[in-house]
Amino acid sequence: MKVVEIYTSPLCGFCHAAKRLLTQKGVDFTEIDVLREPARKPEMIERANGGRTVPQIFVGETHVGGCDDLFALEQAGNLDPLLAA
Repeated sequence: MKVVEIYTSPLCGFCHAAKRLLTQKGVDFTEIDVLREPARKPEMIERANGGRTVPQIFVGETHVGGCDDLFALEQAGNLDPLLAA
């Protein structure tokens, strides 16, 4: 399974929903809280090609996007293959 990283904020409901989906699927992920580690936000923006909102989700080197993008991948049946690839 690929490494999954998610940039989050504890105040973000979409972050909680994305983490809940990943947890339900048994996916281990690294959470980077940009509220507690504000120095990591420019890193997130660069990696996300200008994306400034949280969550920003990465599976391996693939930028998934935000919560809606993650759920769209799941709905389309493309999340499991991406995780396993």
